Amino acid sequence: MLINNIEYEIIENNNVNIDEELLNEKITDYFWNYDYILGDYAYGKLRLKGFNEKSNKNYNTINDYDNIKEYINKYCAYGCKYFILKRK
Repeated sequence: MLINNIEYEIIENNNVNIDEELLNEKITDYFWNYDYILGDYAYGKLRLKGFNEKSNKNYNTINDYDNIKEYINKYCAYGCKYFILKRK
């Protein structure tokens, strides 16, 4: 999947029909430094959050990819639809 000239692969999809046009609008240069992007739907709106692997120079414990499942359980609506993209 090509979003704003950056290639991503879908590594997890929890009941989401991914709208590539909407992602092209939402994934701005802010997300370019992230290895992973989590997209979740809350109240009909798409929310995005970036995560990194420890080897990324922009790594921060807040955005540690190892904690993505914990983030989903704590900060996303219960049973929400979500997807995870990995930058290639």
